[in-house]
Amino acid sequence: MSDGTVQNIEISAPRQLVYDVAADLALYPDWAQSVKTVEVLETNGDGLPVKASFRVDAMLKEINYELVYEHDSPELMSWTAVPGPDIEAMEGSYEFTETDDGGTSVVYALQVKTTLVIPGFLRKQAEKTLVSTALRGLKRRAEALASE
Repeated sequence: MSDGTVQNIEISAPRQLVYDVAADLALYPDWAQSVKTVEVLETNGDGLPVKASFRVDAMLKEINYELVYEHDSPELMSWTAVPGPDIEAMEGSYEFTETDDGGTSVVYALQVKTTLVIPGFLRKQAEKTLVSTALRGLKRRAEALASE
């Protein structure tokens, strides 16, 4: 798989709140720009998603995929894709660290290998755009909830 993309962002909201926003997959279409639909297929004993199906606008076409999640609340949420027609492999994670001022530092790491033939530089740019857009959406959503 590719080297992947890693980016971080500072969010002015408590770590548990930011984690809860990231773990509430059903609401991704409300704040994650390219996510069209999410169906949580399975949850664990804590009600956290273990498996979910996504439909995403991937610029060139809409793609569908399933992700399997692992949780270490509120520090880490990670996922891997079930290989399918559009995604050959995907690994990602959000790492949440409490900052000295009570906010949260989030590191998002993502590696994607699609079944589509895409030149490396375009795939890398799309991956970077996806990660930065997701982080900005997470920040907006968590900070809005924190200010309520």
